[in-house]
Amino acid sequence: MGGGGEKLPGQYMGWWGSLGSPPQKGITTYSLSPNRQRPLAGTLHAAIFNTFRRTRHQILYWAPPLIIAYSTMHWAIERNEYLNSKPGRAEFAEGEE
Repeated sequence: MGGGGEKLPGQYMGWWGSLGSPPQKGITTYSLSPNRQRPLAGTLHAAIFNTFRRTRHQILYWAPPLIIAYSTMHWAIERNEYLNSKPGRAEFAEGEE
């Protein structure tokens, strides 16, 4: 099979790994950790429960201003519609004359 000696172009050197060289020393092998092999493992599960947990802890910070802003906007729209209606104009037109 492999063997030593001088190799000439076109001469059979042996099967892969038996290329006629001395045996290798200190072969180092590398492998990937499971996290590197499956980088998105558990992402969907963690996203659902983490979003629920974070929302539950933060809802008192953003819900009251949101409710106040919505109520104010709703009141302003209704008031504007009333003031631009016939009864609203009649109510406030008396002072303009």
